[in-house]
Amino acid sequence: MKKAEPARPRDKHLVTILMAAEEEFARHGLKGARMQAIADRAGLPKANVHYYFRNKNRLYLAVLNNIMTTWNDFFRGVTVEDDPAVALDTFIRQKVRLSFQQPTASRLFANEIIQGAPYLSEYLREVMRPWVDERARIITGWIDAGKMPATDPVLLIFMIWATTQHYADFQAQILGIMDRDTYDEQLMEEVSEFVSATILTGIGLTPVRPDR
Repeated sequence: MKKAEPARPRDKHLVTILMAAEEEFARHGLKGARMQAIADRAGLPKANVHYYFRNKNRLYLAVLNNIMTTWNDFFRGVTVEDDPAVALDTFIRQKVRLSFQQPTASRLFANEIIQGAPYLSEYLREVMRPWVDERARIITGWIDAGKMPATDPVLLIFMIWATTQHYADFQAQILGIMDRDTYDEQLMEEVSEFVSATILTGIGLTPVRPDR
């Protein structure tokens, strides 16, 4: 039996702890991060952190799970009845926005994967694989319904992940080459438009116009 997808946290203190832990783990890694430092970032007593998470490893896994759930929220409710161009455009734009506004999350996830996913292997197998399989079936449904040309749905999802997360993982490189100090809303919109139009055109769909 497949495990259910983890729900996004709604508890205010829990959300605060997860955000603080994400920053601490991204800066110092799992080994270097300390529960006291996470509590300090969260502005909460250390006992509050331990109330939610008995140890650092559990908190680390919760942070990674939250990152993945947040990224995939925008493509979770899509159905075969939807317009594939609109659905994929929305997914791409939201992923670009997260890369611009929450780059720490992407870098933390990338570091975990580079190390062989020691803490995410079960999550990838029991949660992410079914998620990708289900989205792939929806894309295949669009193809079968004649809504889009044939393409490999899994590789398409990989391409969207890789292209959008590049702007978080390689932010320093991008800013250096473009001679910029920071990302801004205009650049985010330009990137969203370019990435969406390029991917949609590449798979034979008509790009969604900004004034849709």
